[in-house]
Amino acid sequence: MQGYPVIFIDAIHYSVRDNGVIRKLAAYVILGINCTGHKEVLTIQVGENESAKYWLSVLNELKNRGVKDIMIVCADGLSGIKEAIATAFPNTEYQRCLVQQVRNTLKYVPDKDRKAFAKDLKTIYNASTEEEGRKALDKVTEKWEEKYPRAMKRWYDNWDAICPIFKFSSEVRTVIYTTNAIESLNAIYRKLNRQEAFFRVIRLF
Repeated sequence: MQGYPVIFIDAIHYSVRDNGVIRKLAAYVILGINCTGHKEVLTIQVGENESAKYWLSVLNELKNRGVKDIMIVCADGLSGIKEAIATAFPNTEYQRCLVQQVRNTLKYVPDKDRKAFAKDLKTIYNASTEEEGRKALDKVTEKWEEKYPRAMKRWYDNWDAICPIFKFSSEVRTVIYTTNAIESLNAIYRKLNRQEAFFRVIRLF
């Protein structure tokens, strides 16, 4: 393997029968974009309990298989992932998935205000610097907090994992922000899962 400018981590959930009991499991798909721009599925890991220890074992396995360096890991708020990245790849930036960040925010907003709210959120992650982004965050919060007091809390809570995006050019930001590549891949996996063909065509390794 090699170094990867960006890797994405996303989960697909499926039901399995275990001793007559149906339970949910998560399969974490790790998709890398290599230095030539090609996409590679680096691994699919089935896990039950997210933790720093679990993610450290996943990342160390990638290292053992030849992943030498990663510039950015883009993922949603996976428990323990930030600490694991700092240990396994100390020079790697952890970037919170902004698509999911926006979606989670808009869950608190009814349809009538959703379009306007989403437009205001763009002023945060499209800001030229972290300082300008933080000012935009405060401005958006001030505008909407009376109507939707819980909507912006996660932006403040997760700011340390949101702000790395300001270090990069607009071209790189577009790659980080747009998670269509892994979402499209996982849509295929979900379709196969619904057709009960998942384990016949996907080899978990």
